[in-house]
Order: sequence, then structure tokens, then C-alpha cells
Amino acid sequence: MSPELSPIARLPRGGLPPQAVVVGDPARAAAVAELLDDAVEIAYHREYRTFTGAWQGLPVVVASHGVGAPGAVLLFQELADAGVRTFVRLGTAGAVRPGIGDGDLVIAEAAVRDDGVTQQLVPPEYPAVAAPEAVLALVRAAARAGAPYHRGVVWTRAAFQPGLLPLPVAAYTAAGVAAIEMEVSALLVTAGLRGLTAGAVLVIDGVNADELVDEAATGGYDPHRDTVAEGVARGSVVALDALRTLAEEAR
Repeated sequence: MSPELSPIARLPRGGLPPQAVVVGDPARAAAVAELLDDAVEIAYHREYRTFTGAWQGLPVVVASHGVGAPGAVLLFQELADAGVRTFVRLGTAGAVRPGIGDGDLVIAEAAVRDDGVTQQLVPPEYPAVAAPEAVLALVRAAARAGAPYHRGVVWTRAAFQPGLLPLPVAAYTAAGVAAIEMEVSALLVTAGLRGLTAGAVLVIDGVNADELVDEAATGGYDPHRDTVAEGVARGSVVALDALRTLAEEAR
């Protein structure tokens, strides 16, 4: 094992661009990288696939972190160690708040820390909040792209499928939580602890967690529909465009 590479994602120990889009799926990382100029795959180990390239002249990293917060934290930490200072997560999520449709974007303002890992890093009272400048950059990018979007708190939950314990879906719906996903709070807490800038834009690929597994009512959870793919394509441009705005504002 080369000491010049990080132990988990096998990244260079330094020298990466300061801006990164992080996604769950390695194939999605490759798809986002196709939007870049001079894209190069620099690492692919386990679920961690990493590219560098340029978006409208801005050097960026695109990297995948797999499913779930514990593994995602490892990537976020290794990217930060290698030079990344601004993160935008592009992911998918289930809608919780009424009125949010398939393919819509949800821009996270904060996250419920039900992720299964940050509770072991910092006390539960510590908030998971997006950088305000990242939220505003994502909002402006979504408006420029003509993408339907919503803002709000997202619920990051470690378990994808419900188990024997009841889910507090009704309470979170009443509280106005917008969507449910699996990694945002881990990114926001990591960024807060390390003095980084982070935000997230999520593409809705279904309704809330209880209904997702109700096959009789919904026909089953299917994130591979055209509506979702179109939303991911819009979200990819929004994430990259927001990074460009953040870099320009930081100069």
C-alpha cells in the first residue's frame, strides 16, 4: 500500500482542487465527470471513485462515497486532507413534505442527525447546518437552470428500509422536513468540525419512507425512472454551477 495515497479512497495526499461535488453512486460520479473539461479518473477503490477536471475553467473534484453516512465520512475527511475546502453533495432523496414532486430538487438548509455515525463524533446537540453561502449559491444555480426546487431541512437516516421500530414520519412531516436521505448530515457535521464550506442538492426519486416500501400502493420503489434521470442531469449542472459561484465569491 503506497504511503502517498490515502488509506480508504486511495486519493493523493494533497494537491486536489479546493472544490468538490460528492455523490453516492460511482456511475453518477462518472456521469458528472463527463460534463467537465479534461476529466481524468484519479482513483477507484471500493465505492470510492474520484475524478478531476474543470467546469467553465474552475478546477473541481467529483467523487463517490457509496451508500450511508459512515463510509461517506471517510471520503469527506480524505478529500479535506487532500485540499478540498468546498463541498456540494448531489444525491437522491424521498419527499417528506407534501407538494414536492419526482425529479424536483431539494436544497438542504440543515439536516436531522439520524445518520448513525456523527453521534459518535460530536454531542447530539451540535447542529448539522449548510453554509448559508452554499444554500444561496445552489438556489441561484437552480433558478438559472430553470429547475423546480425547494428549500428546507432534510432527514438523514442510517436505515434505508423500516424495521420493527416505528418511524417518526408524521412528526417530521408536521415539522416541515422536506426530504429523507442518508448522508447529508454527515457532510454538514464534518464540514462544521473542520471549518469547511458545504451544501447539498437532492433529486427527489419517490415519496416518503413508509410509502416507498408499500408495493401495493406505489408499485415499489424505482429510482431509475426518466423523471429522476432528468432531475439528476439538472442537479449535476446546478451543483457544478454553485461551486463556480462559491469560488468566485471567495476570491
